[in-house]
Amino acid sequence: MSAILEKTPVVILDFETTGMAPDRGDRAIEIGAVRIEGDRIVDRFQSLMCPGRRVSPFIEDYTGITNAMLQDAPEPALVMRQFQRFLADSPLVAHNASFDRRFLESEFRRAGLPLPAEYSCSLLVARRLYPEAPNHKLATLVHYRALPVTGNFHRALADAEMTAHLWLGMTADVRDRCGLEQVPFSLMQALEKVKIKKVAQFLESAAGVASAEECHLKGCNLIKTV
Repeated sequence: MSAILEKTPVVILDFETTGMAPDRGDRAIEIGAVRIEGDRIVDRFQSLMCPGRRVSPFIEDYTGITNAMLQDAPEPALVMRQFQRFLADSPLVAHNASFDRRFLESEFRRAGLPLPAEYSCSLLVARRLYPEAPNHKLATLVHYRALPVTGNFHRALADAEMTAHLWLGMTADVRDRCGLEQVPFSLMQALEKVKIKKVAQFLESAAGVASAEECHLKGCNLIKTV
């Protein structure tokens, strides 16, 4: 069987943070990322970061990341520069990507780095492919789809790896439903924007595309047809 995804690498990202709002001063305290090529994880990136402030007891309990662990961690700007090299020009995927995107862009701006351009959200895709799931939290979907549990939830690298397995599973489902040899990133991006009640029609339209290459060329227009 050929690889599920195009050869272009995709990077799956997860942050642990001091809170919910970087615009109110919250900072990243851990980043985890994996690179997918084809249908497998080929590389990993992980680092704690010292946020320059103490994290709350709630965050310590929620993540398992303590103030003692962060005391000698590198500064975020250094880690972001390392992550930028890991990312290169790959598109990004995250579960509830709006959250991770806010923190990534905040930390990149602080480090004076150019902002990544392409994102997709595994949570939004899952809502469209698995509307019958109890909910669409990462832990629920991992158990619902019987995916590998690669570590403790709410640690960045483990969450990134489990999101990668979810992403590969979803692209495999799209491939099988559409009869494609490979699934372009652009098709998954388009899928997350489709109204849930029109997903079946969208996938039928994608199934009419003769090849993954054609799908890549037409993916941006598929959403306009449903």
